Amino acid sequence: MELRETLEIYKEIVLSYLSDARSFVNGRCKDIESFSLIAVTVGSTLLLVWLYNFIFQPESLISRGKKQFFRLVRRLPFIGTKIQEQLNKALNDMSEKMGTLKDGVSYVTALPHTGLKQDDVMKELKQYSSIGHVSWENGKVSGTVYSGEERLTQLLVKVYGEFAWSNPLHPEIFPGVRKMEAEVVRMTCTLFNGGPASCGTITSGGTESILMACKAYRDLAYEKGIKHPEILAPLSAHAAFDKAAHYFGMKLVHIPLDPKTMQVDVKAMKRAISKNTAMVVCSAPQFPHGVIDPIEEVAKLALRYQIPFHVDACLGGFLIVFMKKAGYPLKPFDFSVKGVTSISADTHKYGYAPKGSSVIMYSDKNYRHYQFFVAPDWQGGIYASPAVAGSRPGGIIAACWATMMHIGEDGYIAATKKIIQAARFIETELHKIKDILIFGNPEVSVIAIGSQVFDIFRLSNSLTAKGWNLNTLQFPSSIHICLTLLHTKPGVAQEFVKDVKESVTEIMKDPGAKTTGMGAIYGMAQTIPDRSMVTEISQAFLDCLYTTEVPSTAKQINGSTGQH
Repeated sequence: MELRETLEIYKEIVLSYLSDARSFVNGRCKDIESFSLIAVTVGSTLLLVWLYNFIFQPESLISRGKKQFFRLVRRLPFIGTKIQEQLNKALNDMSEKMGTLKDGVSYVTALPHTGLKQDDVMKELKQYSSIGHVSWENGKVSGTVYSGEERLTQLLVKVYGEFAWSNPLHPEIFPGVRKMEAEVVRMTCTLFNGGPASCGTITSGGTESILMACKAYRDLAYEKGIKHPEILAPLSAHAAFDKAAHYFGMKLVHIPLDPKTMQVDVKAMKRAISKNTAMVVCSAPQFPHGVIDPIEEVAKLALRYQIPFHVDACLGGFLIVFMKKAGYPLKPFDFSVKGVTSISADTHKYGYAPKGSSVIMYSDKNYRHYQFFVAPDWQGGIYASPAVAGSRPGGIIAACWATMMHIGEDGYIAATKKIIQAARFIETELHKIKDILIFGNPEVSVIAIGSQVFDIFRLSNSLTAKGWNLNTLQFPSSIHICLTLLHTKPGVAQEFVKDVKESVTEIMKDPGAKTTGMGAIYGMAQTIPDRSMVTEISQAFLDCLYTTEVPSTAKQINGSTGQH
């Protein structure tokens, strides 16, 4: 009884306050017209909705503010003109360099009236293959070509020829291709310790594999009632996650790295988890520094907060699964880690399949269903596709299957052993060189080099002059070499170490000297606060890839005869 009486007293007090508040508001509004009151209410509501939508967008308010600020700066009469002059100069230099061809070589801009004979086509193709000065066969190129073995090339040419016209979009017509795709996926899931429920699809490459995982988790998030899905990914995660966020209307939250290990900061990732988190990401290894993120620790977070967890093993997936048997064990990174729900791995890298193949895997078919696209009401029939593409090249799937079957487990283990041995040798020798540093603890095939004494892009320029083609990185400035089977050829690793030593010795004669050439351009790009300018330059570079403007020294191909 006492409790009931107490509750009644509190109820009366609350009602009294509400009545007083109502009387106060009514008294203040008694002289206000009803229309004005309604108008103010509606206007205030609309203003609050606009303010909410303005603040809470996939792109942060700070980022949008910076863009707007630099747009205004570039409109200022004197400053804007100077900036545009420098930008135009950079764009013109790039266009001139990209559009330059050898004397006598020009672009085809129209179909020949009469088709060329096969021998003539092959003769033309020989000329195309000779364009350029970088030769990957000698093992001086970072990544890019992961095998290049002649006998494997011959096999792949035959396989592709056998299935050149096949298309897995029509499994009833090409059941063999369907079977091969299913087998590639199952073999890959087995390598990554996937259970009976594990599944996946073949995609066109690592970017599409990552896009598919993000699309699946976005749709899952929508189903959970998350209106603004977020991806939590390390700063070192592949740019394909940026692309996925852009394409699918998600927000990418970049998580900082431990400056010593270059691994993702797990505590920072935990702090970033919110009601909008649709997925968390780790790399095994990441592209810039070849470091494997702390997957077991992040998996615990994913389990605790019931968030899907994607492991990006696109780069080194077909190395890390064989490293234990090759004598280089790693911490768990695959489906054996409870909490990992998806993994991407590229068969066209260390799987040695031809370009255009990757595998996206899920721990359970329920996740994969969110990846699929189905249009049940199309007039052309029920349309269903597993990934982005509709029609896909069956020849690539067949070549991927043939590669895996031809190399076999023993072949992959042997190749992995050679690559890791070469990588460990290079890393050990580079640690002996004063004035450069190795980022983090590279456990697989990528070794990133930096310096606190001189501009590392000077080393990049020097190695380029010696015939090496390495990857340049930013934030922090660095370069890396991604080792492939080509680097395991006799003497290649030793030559790389020797060239680095000689280059550093030469640079240290004047460590403060300015960087020139492409190294200077890349270094300068990092210092530009207006990143939209970097975007413009990059867009211009992409435009240049499709240019067919003929230099003044060359003659345009005659479309009427098909002759140069």
